Amino acid sequence: MINKLENLSNELSSESLKESLGQSIENLIKDVELANNVLDLIKSVQALADLRSLQAIPTLIKALGYNNPGAAVAAMYGLIAIGREAVPELLSLIDNYNYGARAYTVRALAKIGDPRALEILLDCSVNDLAPSVRRAAIKGLGYLQWAWLDISSDIYQDNYQGNYQVEARILATLSSILKDTDWSMRYAAVVALDHLTERCGDLAIAPLKEALNLETNLGKDLSVIARTQLDLSKLKAKI
Repeated sequence: MINKLENLSNELSSESLKESLGQSIENLIKDVELANNVLDLIKSVQALADLRSLQAIPTLIKALGYNNPGAAVAAMYGLIAIGREAVPELLSLIDNYNYGARAYTVRALAKIGDPRALEILLDCSVNDLAPSVRRAAIKGLGYLQWAWLDISSDIYQDNYQGNYQVEARILATLSSILKDTDWSMRYAAVVALDHLTERCGDLAIAPLKEALNLETNLGKDLSVIARTQLDLSKLKAKI
């Protein structure tokens, strides 16, 4: 379902971009607010998203909660394209009472990779009810862009001032997910650990080896075994 919506969003994107170039941001926001049918709403949200304007952020976040999955997907990718500038409002406006909006928000934060989303990614990687959201959050833990951290932030102080609590928490969370009964969650954790090896070195390699042993000895999923073996072989080649 999501893949079909993403394809529709891509098809509409080039069309809406042409239309949006000649319109003001205020008009595009008004188009979203006044859209009176499903397709018009998708087109309006896509046109607004294509501008990648900071002014569009509140409206795109609101669109995440619409009862229109096509518009929500378009809004999500628009926020991802805007990037880290959208993160403060995504975090402050996250809707814990609208499950669909929360799911799209978490997926956007995971794709953007801003460390300010660490707490919500840690929580959702373990506790979210939707498998797709859990997988996105798990992978997102491996793709956080630590170079974006503000030197004054609490996360920065923990991570760079001789205190490795943040890395330890991430690795502990991913290690626990390696024992999850859902193979797709274990696979996502292996992918995240692979990306963390460049930052954490042996601290991330140990859970990968543990994952390979668990999958092999317990006769679990072959795709997880293959991915883990690939990651470990790449690491061995670098040494």
